[in-house]
Amino acid sequence: MTTRLSEYGFLFEELVKRDFKKKYKRTVLGMGWSMLMPLLMLLVMKVVFEQFFGRTIDHYTTYIFCGNLIFCWFADATNHGMQSLYANASIFTKVNVPKYLFLFAGSVQTLINFALSFVVFLFFCWYDNIGFSWRFLMLAYPMATMLLFNVGIGLVLSALFIFFRDIDYLWRVFIQLLMYGSAIFYTIDKFPPHLQRVFAFNPVYRHIEYFRSIVLNGTVPPVETHLVLAAFALSALFAGFFMYKHYNTKFLYYV
Repeated sequence: MTTRLSEYGFLFEELVKRDFKKKYKRTVLGMGWSMLMPLLMLLVMKVVFEQFFGRTIDHYTTYIFCGNLIFCWFADATNHGMQSLYANASIFTKVNVPKYLFLFAGSVQTLINFALSFVVFLFFCWYDNIGFSWRFLMLAYPMATMLLFNVGIGLVLSALFIFFRDIDYLWRVFIQLLMYGSAIFYTIDKFPPHLQRVFAFNPVYRHIEYFRSIVLNGTVPPVETHLVLAAFALSALFAGFFMYKHYNTKFLYYV
């Protein structure tokens, strides 16, 4: 795969540039929206939910920001990934290029958006009197596993979308359910033990909790958490590349 990517390095670079320019085309603020949108969503959640949950959670705004930061990255990456193959059908139906190249390019663009939001997040942590320490460097780990997980899920969705356009509508509904099921603006402490265990199977929630453990509690999660995040990422990648390998020759007949 590395060899093939190097062969199409120029195309990959151009696809990244194209996706980035397309996202901010004819906007006044341009990249500024990547930094402003998380703050606007944070403000809405704070206003709506602070009276219900904020009184019992320290640094509640930062607590929400941790959840919103990860969830928005996942939603943006997977929604973009789902459309990546179909949106570039005019290219791969005429030129023999690795089809996953289009999703990789989109993943880079959403990673840049996340990086811009993360800068805002760090500034907000400082503003909220969150103590910085060497443990913040460990945030690189959930970022890496989340990136791989997003790529894997994006590969699966992009392949499914070629055959079933209904996936778009179903995924939108699922994303809404996932948002409420990822404990972005509430804690799971008051849930019964058996329901708390259900959250452990939610990859987005596990990544959010890693962030909160570092940022709000100043503790590095146990080894078990690191293994679980790696398992989520590798499982998603395996499923994604399996679908591409299995259905690669059939994509041309459905676009």
